[in-house]
Amino acid sequence: MTSKSLSDTSKPIGVIGAGNFGSVVANMLAQHRRVLLYARDESVIQRILQTKENRGHPMHKNILPTNDLASLARQCDVIFPIVPSQHFRSMMKQLSIHLHPYHILIHGTKGFDVRLPEGKTIDTMPTLDRSVVKTISEVIQEESVAVRVGCLAGPNLSRELAEGHPAATVVASHFNEVINVGQRLLRSDNFQVYGNKDLVGVELAGVLKNIIAIAAGALSGMGYGENAKGLLVSRGMVEMVYLGRALGGNTKAFLGIAGIGDLVTTCNSALSRNFTVGYKLARGESLKEILAKTDEVAEGINTVKIAKKCADHYKVRAPITATLYQVLFEDMTVKKALEYLMRYPLNVDIDFLVE
Repeated sequence: MTSKSLSDTSKPIGVIGAGNFGSVVANMLAQHRRVLLYARDESVIQRILQTKENRGHPMHKNILPTNDLASLARQCDVIFPIVPSQHFRSMMKQLSIHLHPYHILIHGTKGFDVRLPEGKTIDTMPTLDRSVVKTISEVIQEESVAVRVGCLAGPNLSRELAEGHPAATVVASHFNEVINVGQRLLRSDNFQVYGNKDLVGVELAGVLKNIIAIAAGALSGMGYGENAKGLLVSRGMVEMVYLGRALGGNTKAFLGIAGIGDLVTTCNSALSRNFTVGYKLARGESLKEILAKTDEVAEGINTVKIAKKCADHYKVRAPITATLYQVLFEDMTVKKALEYLMRYPLNVDIDFLVE
């Protein structure tokens, strides 16, 4: 793709995924360009066409919904895929036959993809390592000819973005061109867009913070105060760094907007799906009941399972992750889990900055 084609404002921008975040990103992009918004569900397309609304978000007049991936890829040089992690690879298999090396893809999915041998499941694997645990940018590169790939990560609660509150995000990519394109398309008076070259580190920070957000919700659900929250967030950051480094990330990525910025936000907001899961668990609801009541994915649930098995493989100390795993999948009560974490022996506060 030439710089001329990138500056061609007659070309629309593609967004794949009409969930809350996808709808909000489409609206933000539509301030500057026409947007093609892909949705699988025909009823969603008809609702947007007829009411100019989706999931409570008024949709910008520059947005045209579609269920035609081929047409979207043909018209759009820049595409933002924002699809839950468990569906991302299958979506990429459908999209990839329509992609060319000139396409730029900037995803907004905070989750892992696990690719196991035939007949294996995550539950049957005692541990997992990076040969089977993939970031979403790696899925894009494995399934398509796309080279210039990036991700969006940061404290980006959909409702606040939709209401125009001041916020910021990070566009991470190995390519300056991808970062520049993301900044040009998304930046506004109320929305700052930073760049970062550590794509894997930024992705890992955005994924792993969801674990700590579930724990923070559980703290709130138990009625614990801000001292306990401060302890959890600080210890959670240390755990994220250890796990992130084992999985191939750089410490610096965890200390910026996509790491501690996103962590603080999601650990303090009932607007966070992962926080809400933890809160409801602490209030006595089962995981099955919680999942039955929501049509949005809390990525942290699956992330706990994957991260726990990765921590076991790489022998990383991850007490919050391991204890949450017991709460979610082994019937430990939230009360018992929090009591255990308070007693967990830690002799060092912060030591990950010493390389």
